[in-house]
Amino acid sequence: MLRRYVVVLLAILAATSLAPVPALAGDGAGGTTCSNPSAPECDVNAGTPGQPGNNTGGQNGGSGGDQGGSSDTHCVYEPAYPSAETIAGLGGQPAGEGGWYFKSCYQDDGIEVTYPGPSWIADAPPVVSPAVLAQQARSRLRLPSVAIRLNPSGDQLVNLPTWLALDGNSWQSRSATASVPGISVTATARPVRAVWSLGEGGLVTCTGSGTPWTAGTDPMAASPDCGYTYRRSSAGAAGAAFSVTVTVTWEVTWAGAGRSGTIAGLNTTGTVPVRVTESQAVITS
Repeated sequence: MLRRYVVVLLAILAATSLAPVPALAGDGAGGTTCSNPSAPECDVNAGTPGQPGNNTGGQNGGSGGDQGGSSDTHCVYEPAYPSAETIAGLGGQPAGEGGWYFKSCYQDDGIEVTYPGPSWIADAPPVVSPAVLAQQARSRLRLPSVAIRLNPSGDQLVNLPTWLALDGNSWQSRSATASVPGISVTATARPVRAVWSLGEGGLVTCTGSGTPWTAGTDPMAASPDCGYTYRRSSAGAAGAAFSVTVTVTWEVTWAGAGRSGTIAGLNTTGTVPVRVTESQAVITS
């Protein structure tokens, strides 16, 4: 008996990982499609619950009896089509109205939790909430790369103020939208802070992209909003250069369906090597 259940479980897991998700026939089809693991995106389609079928090519596996996420999660449901054998392995077909569904939930901190295998949901699953769409819109955000501009350009000098700045494209808000019929939610990422690690141990936190140094400005003048002054050269550092790293923090807000809120923020990082030299005084007699 134990061996039989092990074989059924292995068949369930194999079918779950390899079989394609079939479309729900008729109007009102619903589900979630996720792709691109390096930048997850999910499309949610709202619809009415489907009834389980005997399609042997459908998704198999999992456990039944699940009625939804906990109070700190927001869940979406995708119709599943377990075979008759799989349903039997899950304990048989439950009585009453309902359907088999795959479930994915988003926690309040933005982490996605996907439950393996189908679950039986009595009646209809909960309606997709704006909070779920907000998490999906967040996953679609494409933030700009961090382009560092140290000024004056080239090697930096000990005891001479360095103006720290980012390219203008690195400090622009970005938006993305997720929607289902009747509901549309837009997530917007706005840069709020840049933390500079200057390589010799110094840290500078700026609330903007910084001001580029322009020719004609007093070389001894400090940046008006984001600057640093090196106190030693980089001669002893690896490659005779300091590694300068900037981490930009993005605040993410969302709005739609008459609601709005703030969700987990994002970070982008850029790094460049910077040579810092000491100016040599020339003495003439």
